[in-house]
Amino acid sequence: MTRHHTPRRRRTVRRLLGPSAGIAAGLLVTGLLAAPARAQAPTDVSPGPGAPIGTTARTVGDARFAPGPCPETVEPIEELKDARCGTLTVPENRARPSSRTIRLGVAIVPAVAETPKPDPIVWLAGGPGDDAVGEAKMAVDGGLNRDRDVILMSQRGTYSADPELLCPNVDEFNGQVVGLVYDAPSTERLHVGATKACRDKLAARGVDLGAYNDTESAADYADLRTALGIKQWNLYGISYGTHLALVSMRLHPEGLRSVGIDGILPPSRSGSAATWSSFRQGIDGLFKACADQPACNERYPNLRGTFEKLVGDLEAEPVTTTVTVPGSDKPVKVVIDGGTLVNWLTSATHTAEAVPLSIDELANGNPERIARQWAGWRTNPKGIGVVSHGLAYGVFCSEWTPYESEDAALQGGQEEFPSFPASVQAQAPLLTFLHPDCDAWNIPAADRSIRDVTTSDIPTLALSGAFDAQTGADNGPYVARTLSRAAVVTIPYEPHVVIATSKCAQEIAVSFFETPEAPKTECLKSLEAPAFEIAP
Repeated sequence: MTRHHTPRRRRTVRRLLGPSAGIAAGLLVTGLLAAPARAQAPTDVSPGPGAPIGTTARTVGDARFAPGPCPETVEPIEELKDARCGTLTVPENRARPSSRTIRLGVAIVPAVAETPKPDPIVWLAGGPGDDAVGEAKMAVDGGLNRDRDVILMSQRGTYSADPELLCPNVDEFNGQVVGLVYDAPSTERLHVGATKACRDKLAARGVDLGAYNDTESAADYADLRTALGIKQWNLYGISYGTHLALVSMRLHPEGLRSVGIDGILPPSRSGSAATWSSFRQGIDGLFKACADQPACNERYPNLRGTFEKLVGDLEAEPVTTTVTVPGSDKPVKVVIDGGTLVNWLTSATHTAEAVPLSIDELANGNPERIARQWAGWRTNPKGIGVVSHGLAYGVFCSEWTPYESEDAALQGGQEEFPSFPASVQAQAPLLTFLHPDCDAWNIPAADRSIRDVTTSDIPTLALSGAFDAQTGADNGPYVARTLSRAAVVTIPYEPHVVIATSKCAQEIAVSFFETPEAPKTECLKSLEAPAFEIAP
């Protein structure tokens, strides 16, 4: 669940937890569709014998798939060069018979194998608000199309969907935050103001804001399977995509052969308090890895204690500096207070090797390394206008905040980090001002069942990274309690979304889809901790 995008080791990819800046993909199909949804008789009931998936137009109920051009992307994506593409047309709000229709971009990346297995893999993107079409490279680099086609569909409201629910003003404000006190009341007023401006813009376009949620999205994917004429397929969800995968397993289990979830966010646990628990798990794993290396431990002893003291000191007396970021010679003012430091570290677990040195430099009066990294992430122009804030707030404000107390973040912070100042504890990492934002978004709560635990016998691979500070590794065993055929695997020394950074995770995922009952995990035995940077 991403409220802003984060960096990654060895490859750049998007993470989970709310709207902000980042690198995503997919060009939107412009315009709003005003035609009401209506039932239609099935046509082209199945692809012709031997016809590749996605080459036949087909209508089932209110959903229609039509082959066509691939969704355009901000930058060319080589992995889409040979893709078979088209659009899925579905109702915007299935609860309203007169609902207009919306269109979702679809790209099917062919399998490498000459004779693909008949059950493709569907990629569920993170966010909420990322466009799956733009993540084709991650799926291919992960080896998922070795023996099976990989299907990527732009979730409703995302970049290559029509309508798209983007709000560049929110992305721009998230860049401005680097020069503000992170959790100040004045920052909150500006933050909520940007959210409300986003909402007002989308509502003025006639968007049914309450229709952008997991229930509708899960139905979209179920419709896609039948519209493509596929008897059975597999899901692979990353980050927020695991949230959607678990909902899909509960609401639409038909046709699901197996499910991989990577960077796990259970709907039954989602919210501000759990975010603090995830943060603690991720940074404790990183700090322990440093302590276990004699050179790192000698140079940076008691790293957690140093970090926690810095949070308190900087919240009392923020540090202000000016830096330049890659790609620009324009000076950027950066304010580092306790809340900023927490949010920086949540993302910095993706570049774990430099974390001890960065904290040590800050403790010794040099904030530039952290300031430059923080400003670089938040002000990256490639993150402007690519995230669907409409979908993000649709999920947060209908499925999360109605079912947690307004002081849930404070309670979670107090439990996990009792030494932190209350002003820091009150803002969950990467979910700053979530309740005021949702008050401004003003949509109805989802049915309480959206928070139900998923109980299933569908074979499931639950993958986590031990350095994941966004969706803690304990979410794997948590979801497995009610998934009778789940394999739980934690990849040591890896951050959020392990398929993006770990060869071992990729091997395990590919082997799982080959034999869901027995994924191959031997590679775990050879993994080593990162070599932390040691200052002279």
